[in-house]
Amino acid sequence: MKLVIEKSKLGGQVLIPASKSHTIRAVAIASLAHGTSFLRNPLSSSDTLAAVDVYRRLGADITTGNEWIVKGTGAKLNIPDDILNVANSGTTLHISMGTAALIDGYSVFTGDSQIRSRPSGPLVDALNQLGAQAFSTRGNGCPPVVIRGRMQGGKVNLDGSKSSQYLTSLLINCPLVSSDTEIFVSNAVETPYIEMTLGWLDEQGIRYEREGFERFRIQGGQEYRAFEKGIPGDFSSAAFFLCAAAITSSELTLLGLDINDSQGDKAVLDMLSKMGAEVQVVQEGICIRGGDLQGKEFDLNATPDLLPAMAVTACFAHGTTRLVNVSQARHKETDRIRVMCEELSKMGAEIKELPDGLEIVGRPLHGAVVNGHSDHRVVMALAVAGLAAEGETEVDTAEAVSVTFPNFVELMRAVGANIIKKA
Repeated sequence: MKLVIEKSKLGGQVLIPASKSHTIRAVAIASLAHGTSFLRNPLSSSDTLAAVDVYRRLGADITTGNEWIVKGTGAKLNIPDDILNVANSGTTLHISMGTAALIDGYSVFTGDSQIRSRPSGPLVDALNQLGAQAFSTRGNGCPPVVIRGRMQGGKVNLDGSKSSQYLTSLLINCPLVSSDTEIFVSNAVETPYIEMTLGWLDEQGIRYEREGFERFRIQGGQEYRAFEKGIPGDFSSAAFFLCAAAITSSELTLLGLDINDSQGDKAVLDMLSKMGAEVQVVQEGICIRGGDLQGKEFDLNATPDLLPAMAVTACFAHGTTRLVNVSQARHKETDRIRVMCEELSKMGAEIKELPDGLEIVGRPLHGAVVNGHSDHRVVMALAVAGLAAEGETEVDTAEAVSVTFPNFVELMRAVGANIIKKA
């Protein structure tokens, strides 16, 4: 599928879909819990449904609909009767790898071509240190991965430089092993996602100690209990609407977001404000008015998913913008640093690839035929660029938006975007 976009003026209100990160954590914890949990307003997308499929195969009884009902396993998990395919969901892959290490039996994980090139080696190493057997079938640290439990707890050294998901997996699953676990983390990145995971543990009353993001001690022999929870809106998805309003000098009100939530990508509000957009938290939600934007420097180490949208925003700001300290963006669905540099260059951007980010000098963009690289955030970012570029922009592999934001096009059209789907 392709998206065809023309210059647009936006306006009105838009209800942002629920958080992918919260939804997948909710599925995992509810599946491990005793009793029946109720997830209100979860995100239904290919990523979150991949989590549902994996945890069903591990023994949870999950009913989807407007509300998801999860009958937990009480950590009495099934040995899966087939390969566990996580599709395009790295979050599902890594959290459920830790869950598989709780099972006295073999589990085999795979995914699509992007997943099979994403590094999982640090988590594989950590599970082996904790007494499980884990290996990459190709010996390259990437899926397919085979895991056999049971991990026993103990001390583990974890390289956190490529993803926060490795630590999240251990934090969620290690409370269920028989003995205590002590995790020593080096070079933790994406720390708001770690805080999000700890927030879930706190709600569950899980006992642990921490020293910053460098050391965690988790008591063994604990349990999860059933819960009922509403899933907040996703700031990662909201970023595309916020940036679209900023670069088209439009006014939008975004609904469904909790400004007090732990999501790191709410930092986009402060970034856009510093660049010159008017951002207000109002009774209905978050209101943004675009305007005369100025280039700035932003450290995206904690918020790598903002890189595609902020790279587009920088193209329409006066002066130079630097997006730095985000080398882990090279290990997402694509090498997003390289890909955004290549594709925005086709639209006339003055952009330079840095080892750990991008440097962009603002100048007008023109429409072009660009490649979305089957990466949902790249596709959406390039579509946003087309809303402010002169002429027509065509983005291919647009079916990838279903990973986190299936109704992206429909919601964009509802607030005035000239964007259509094309086979």
